[in-house]
Amino acid sequence: MTGEMKVTASFLWVLLIGLLLGGRSGHAQDEDQVEPESPVTDVQAPDDRQPCAQWMGGVPGTPGHSGLRGFPGTPGLKGERGESALMYHSSFSVGLTDPVHTTNVPIRFTKFFHNEQRHYDDVSGKFRCALPGVYFFTYHLTIYPRDARVSLYKNDRTVMFTYDQFKQNNLDQASGSIILHLETGDEVWLQVYGEEEFGGVYADNINDSTFSGFLLYPDIPTADRRR
Repeated sequence: MTGEMKVTASFLWVLLIGLLLGGRSGHAQDEDQVEPESPVTDVQAPDDRQPCAQWMGGVPGTPGHSGLRGFPGTPGLKGERGESALMYHSSFSVGLTDPVHTTNVPIRFTKFFHNEQRHYDDVSGKFRCALPGVYFFTYHLTIYPRDARVSLYKNDRTVMFTYDQFKQNNLDQASGSIILHLETGDEVWLQVYGEEEFGGVYADNINDSTFSGFLLYPDIPTADRRR
């Protein structure tokens, strides 16, 4: 009886110890197991912004600073050659070869310094305008041996007078200059006026009397000055 009780008591202790150890092992396994995390969904805060009332926009922002200057662009293609401008010329410079012996007729200057366009006619003694525009005329005359009265004419109308009072035993000089507007066909010349038979305008191989003129600028419009 006593022996059976010892066996029973020993069996109970073994069973109790086994139960205790089994409980701890199960509890440890429960702690080691990690429950799977459920997917996290980001919850966004509600948008408090409201749409602009109908057509009204917000206040424009402050403009930014200007950026750096860029590099130069590629040069463009070479342009076509332009039309050449027309050049208008009209000029003359002539002189006397002999003293003037007649009055009240055009003085004929027969010594040519320049008359490329042939606008001065030595037969008539007149300059004839071929290009309308503004012209400059000038004359320098040697006076001997008496007083001289010289006038510059434009189309049978006197526009300028020059008078020189001669001094005995001396050579005098008389001169004049003028700017005139001329139309095509207008004529300009010098003429001694008065009742004397001898004009007083003198020239020889060492003393000249000259008459010159040239075009300052034509009346042709700017648009027509190119071909």
